[in-house]
Amino acid sequence: MVATKLGSPSLPTCMVATKLGNLSLANPLIGASGTAGFGRELKEWGALDAFGGISVKGTTLNPRQGNPPPRIAECKSSLINAVGLQNPGIEKVAGEELPWLRKNYSGLVLANISGFSVEEYAACASKLDSSLADIIELNISCPNVHGGGMAFGTDPEAAARVTRAVKEVSALPVFVKLSPNVTDITAIASACQDAGADGVCMINTVGAMRIDIRRRRPVLGNVCGGLSGPAVFPIAVKMIWQCSHKLSIPIIGCGGVSSAEDVVEMMMAGASAVEIGSATLTDPFAARDILERLPALMDELGIKELKEIIGIC
Repeated sequence: MVATKLGSPSLPTCMVATKLGNLSLANPLIGASGTAGFGRELKEWGALDAFGGISVKGTTLNPRQGNPPPRIAECKSSLINAVGLQNPGIEKVAGEELPWLRKNYSGLVLANISGFSVEEYAACASKLDSSLADIIELNISCPNVHGGGMAFGTDPEAAARVTRAVKEVSALPVFVKLSPNVTDITAIASACQDAGADGVCMINTVGAMRIDIRRRRPVLGNVCGGLSGPAVFPIAVKMIWQCSHKLSIPIIGCGGVSSAEDVVEMMMAGASAVEIGSATLTDPFAARDILERLPALMDELGIKELKEIIGIC
């Protein structure tokens, strides 16, 4: 992929391209899983090509209806979601959605997969190859039904088992999406790296809840959900910074990014690319606006290429 240059003729031209290992992105913005669907809606709006990569809606081995409504609770500067991994299943995603995306989009494609056992993760991964996706994004925030219901992402050994199982059945790069709902995220990240992960994505949503004080009951049908949006941005920056000092594999930053300034800050913390999620839900053109602002900001800060700032703090 050719590096993209953006900038005004009156200003030094800045390079907004970046890399995830051996994979190149025209720009560092990736549509976060669950907020970009399978790209169809963004394509209709003309907003798809602003992203250097797209992480498609989380996919499981079998179709899932998801959680009962309401599934969204609004908060100050954030929202809580409890969608429950509603998706059509890996057969339809691999047979219809990913081929469509490949034909209609030239950026990197990340296939986000989930499972409720190690075997389910491996079965999903085995359905994917380089013609469908460039990266497998492994969502390990799901409960392990054979491990007492504890999420895979909260235990280093469980996270490593899933990572290893997926690497055994797929030649695609595997980026593990880490949960922030742990005592020490660096222990989980290190376990994934040792198990063969090619990178990590962080962070997933923070556990949260709202109560309707007039109805005297939880707002969400599922009671609890995951907090996202600007409120979690400082948490994400801290955890990315912590892991960047422990890992030798690349990090995709995620959590509350809504401006070009956020992109630069997250990359300075150690991310090589960043995902944009909640911002796209409120404004489908958020990525376009961030991308348009990024070169001018880089010029203001004396940054010629984004690789200069990755992990400088």
